[in-house]
Amino acid sequence: MGQRFVDLSMPVHQNMKLFPRIAEPKLVMKESWEEFAIGIGAGEYGEDHLTAHFSVTLSDHAGTHIDSLKHMGDENTPGPEGIPLEYCFGDGVVLDFRHLEFGSAITLDDLKGALAKINYTLKPRDIVLIQTGASEYNDEDRYLTDHVGMSAEATKYLIENDCRVTGIDAPTYDPPVWAMFETKKFWLAHKVMQTDPYWHIENLTNLKELPSHGFKLSVFPIKWVGTTGAPVRAVAILDD
Repeated sequence: MGQRFVDLSMPVHQNMKLFPRIAEPKLVMKESWEEFAIGIGAGEYGEDHLTAHFSVTLSDHAGTHIDSLKHMGDENTPGPEGIPLEYCFGDGVVLDFRHLEFGSAITLDDLKGALAKINYTLKPRDIVLIQTGASEYNDEDRYLTDHVGMSAEATKYLIENDCRVTGIDAPTYDPPVWAMFETKKFWLAHKVMQTDPYWHIENLTNLKELPSHGFKLSVFPIKWVGTTGAPVRAVAILDD
């Protein structure tokens, strides 16, 4: 039996859609193949094509990334270096909320209903992925507005079941900004981090290519120290 790998990560480039107030990525070639050869001094020995390299400026919340506890904490709260690796590889579960109205906060009843629909019982260290459908248009402006998000109560239920890494195929784990301003309730799912340690991934893609369960997930973050998040190359591993 072979394995199939599904890339769940958003491409990072200078024209990508970003959550409001997130700095745009800058990926610029620092030295070309020839410039490096000459600059390092190998040109005088006939080398004119060595190793090129880029200068990359990247927000810790651009593209597919995981939020660290520092995102809602303070200067003493750990960054991505403090995310337990044992929670970053495990069994994946996809819960489908594409039927909900845009702007909705996924309730505990919604969450339990989605689990019942696929006849699945959560177990410790499952990595739960929230499918909103927004990744289908993550190169359009509506990506930032047309999706649902998690509520605090639904988030706490996952934590109670020791599912402490979760993710969503939308630009924020909470409902979109316009919906939060309508309700005057801001980032309630994020704020759960302040009392109950958990880590969520944002800007996932390709969830429609996955079964509801029965696959492995690898979502290891870059070991950035002290930042409020870090890029993740999220990959699902399926047995064929």
